[in-house]
Amino acid sequence: MKISIINGPNLNLLGKREPEVYGNLTFEEYFTTVQIKFPAIEFTYYQSNIEGELIDKIQEFGFSFDGIILNAGAYTHTSIGIGDAVKAITTPVVEVHISNTFSRESFRHQSYISGNAKGVVLGFGLKSYELAIQSFL
Repeated sequence: MKISIINGPNLNLLGKREPEVYGNLTFEEYFTTVQIKFPAIEFTYYQSNIEGELIDKIQEFGFSFDGIILNAGAYTHTSIGIGDAVKAITTPVVEVHISNTFSRESFRHQSYISGNAKGVVLGFGLKSYELAIQSFL
């Protein structure tokens, strides 16, 4: 099984940015634990702060992988292009958020991804990724 985890803007700052919301681990540290917990899965990980690069990766993995876990960060609430990319591919996508976006600012309540995603997991910290992985098993 092949699963790609794609993270959007500012998620390269995990472990530094608002640790009370996002925790103290970098994503690279967390990714290592995910690989150990799920040894039968071949994971790829990609992060970019650039919208077009995220769309390119969604399209690259979107016809050959078994699943994509997408945390588009703030682009979730603004990018019709990312939403359209998710709609255009055949690989199922689970939208993930570390925080509960519905307990935050009202602009974070809108998602251009959710309507085309297999599911949405949010508010469980980094464990949200593991819940998304479980949905593919």
